[in-house]
Amino acid sequence: MSHCAHARYVWNLCVEQESHRRVGRGPMPRFAGRCRQLTEARAENPWLAAGSVTVQQQAIRDHDQAMRNFFAGTHRLNRSTGEIHVPKCGWVRFRWSRAVPEAVKSCRITRDRAGRWHVAFPAIPDPVAGPGIGEVVGVDRGVVISAALSTGEMLAVPGLSPRETWRRRHLERRLAKARHGSGRRRRVKAAIARLKARESDRRKDWCEKVTTDLARRFDVIRVEDLNITNMTRSAKGSPNEPGRNVAAKAGLNREIGKSGWGMLVRRLEDKAPGRVERVPPAYTSQRCSACGLVDPKSRESQADFRCTACGYVCNADVNAARNIAAGHAVKARGGDGISRPVNREPQLLAS
Repeated sequence: MSHCAHARYVWNLCVEQESHRRVGRGPMPRFAGRCRQLTEARAENPWLAAGSVTVQQQAIRDHDQAMRNFFAGTHRLNRSTGEIHVPKCGWVRFRWSRAVPEAVKSCRITRDRAGRWHVAFPAIPDPVAGPGIGEVVGVDRGVVISAALSTGEMLAVPGLSPRETWRRRHLERRLAKARHGSGRRRRVKAAIARLKARESDRRKDWCEKVTTDLARRFDVIRVEDLNITNMTRSAKGSPNEPGRNVAAKAGLNREIGKSGWGMLVRRLEDKAPGRVERVPPAYTSQRCSACGLVDPKSRESQADFRCTACGYVCNADVNAARNIAAGHAVKARGGDGISRPVNREPQLLAS
């Protein structure tokens, strides 16, 4: 029993020594170095010297082998921080933002426009399980309301605060006056980049939380099949054929980018594979989700919908989301985008 107690004591000493390791303090002693420390400890503690030195050295050897097996990969793990071995740089410390499997063997190191370094480990997370009760939701993406659900919920991407927006405009004015190549210009650009990175981080965080929530609450998630690349194409045109309303179109493109339309659907398809359906977008905002009438006059404003036939009143985005949830995307020649046909031409109903 005393041999087991001595081995456990020596093992715990090795663990404690590793836990106090800090970057910049030099390497930890390995088997030979700890054996020399054990000799000193046995000389100072007669109760330890009474045990078998072979058993105690074997505990050191087992701990050393365990550490070698643990560090056989490219990274070291801890609860809040980790270390990664970068070729020609050595071990570099970083802070964990999320958990990753321990079996990963590679990584990618990047630097964003705000000057922040990131390390990413390739790992495919498990899909998010749905409720399994056949719940269906429609999602209408917009600019003012980033995502309107058929349940009546209206979600908006958190952007910069009013004070942050004022500071960004102030910095952009300073940037316009700064001399090219000057240190002041570099500092102002870095400050603007930090604000833009903060806005991007909030958008990504919002998107991750919303998509996880939708994947957990609903079994089928229907969205409009939008070609965002074509929608955000510049209207500048060419010198021979200049575009019209270029500034307004550029502003709309920026707002679409800030709303995270593409990221929302992409993350939904990642977390709920096979449960995301794309619905043709034609007339989803003009169709009454109550009676099915398609009339552009029912869309009284950007936010209000009032059916000209049955008088149904609803938020315009929520009404569109309910049409998407039902799969009622009317095609230009009549007929339903997914299931049932309609008896009237949209062009005739709009008159």
